[in-house]
Amino acid sequence: MELKKGYKQTEMGVIPEDWEVRTLQDLCKEEITYGIVQCGPHVSGGIPYIRVSDMDGPILDKEKMLCTSGEIASKFRRSEVRLGDIVYALRGRLGDVRAITLELEGANLTQGTARISPALCVHGPYLLWALRNPDVVLRTCAESKGTTFMEITLSDLRKIKIAVPSRAEQLKISSTLSDIDDHLMTLDLELTKKRNIKQAAMQELLTGKRRLPGFEGEWEVKRLAEIGEIKSGGTPSTNQPALWDGGIPWCTPTDITALRGQKYLTATARTISLAGLEISSAETIPSRSLIMTSRATIGECAINLFPMTTNQGFKNIVPSSFVDIEFLYYLMSTQKNGLISLCGGSTFLEIGKKELSAYKIRLPPDLREQSAISAVLSEIDDELQLLEARLAKASNLKQGMMQQLLTGKIRLT
Repeated sequence: MELKKGYKQTEMGVIPEDWEVRTLQDLCKEEITYGIVQCGPHVSGGIPYIRVSDMDGPILDKEKMLCTSGEIASKFRRSEVRLGDIVYALRGRLGDVRAITLELEGANLTQGTARISPALCVHGPYLLWALRNPDVVLRTCAESKGTTFMEITLSDLRKIKIAVPSRAEQLKISSTLSDIDDHLMTLDLELTKKRNIKQAAMQELLTGKRRLPGFEGEWEVKRLAEIGEIKSGGTPSTNQPALWDGGIPWCTPTDITALRGQKYLTATARTISLAGLEISSAETIPSRSLIMTSRATIGECAINLFPMTTNQGFKNIVPSSFVDIEFLYYLMSTQKNGLISLCGGSTFLEIGKKELSAYKIRLPPDLREQSAISAVLSEIDDELQLLEARLAKASNLKQGMMQQLLTGKIRLT
């Protein structure tokens, strides 16, 4: 295929003619190295050291780090980090990199992390982004060893290829990607704040601690058997094809976990036939019931929007006419600890139908109050979904921009 004018073919693929391909070590002022082999017990007030697990958040948090003694750290001066250095995860999470901030000056590393000290020929933030480039991560993974978890040797890491534009273009690229990253962090903070608001609202509204305007009177304590019919699930024989793929939606816990906290179940991965329904212990569940896991994973809930059935890992509640299904969904979502306390079984946790039927909840007798409470929580959920969609869109934009900018497919002038 003919190359676009101004571009060249390299071992990294097609890049602009005025870009270079350099090894990672060539872009460092000191040799890339890992840290302390045996850090010893935690020493309060000692020298903090950075583990792969310390790289969970977007920035390194000194307060959460373990510390080693000054004596041990002094034997590993080579891996002492300075402002502007980059920490690289050598194990498990290849491509994870974090910048060293001023407060971490003088900290050290473990054997699972490496120190990268950018040379003057490269802008540190650009190198940080280049190491996060999905293409570079893929090449790094290809060089990795190990079957339990991925691991790259220092020798192979030093040979990793990086595409390098002029310093002026490096500054523009890193600035653009940092702006997108800042936007992502802002959205993430908004999402966290909104989730905290929802949690507080649920704690207040679903317990009656805060009443919505126009409602008063005592709430009632009811057994679950008094507020609806509890139905179980079942699984037809997997050796009989005629019992499957018959058009009756059949739900498994995987269908619920795939919702990731979404309220409504709109589809299931599998269906069973009428014969499968009749031959198993599965029961038909009308639409707008509460689908709830009751085995292994306890208390995960959803509202089904169509008639269906489930496997035996569920106990499902078909609500009475005096119960708002959305209120019940939110209320039962707060009951996981109580439900787990009902569980029996030594191999895995499971709630029996008898125990669940006797489980007590507290709710307002006025259906209008139930509906008003669920409307408030539903509005918060809608706002959460919008924020999550914006965050996902921004994250996809970031990934796309990284691939375009860090390979020179898009040039910043």
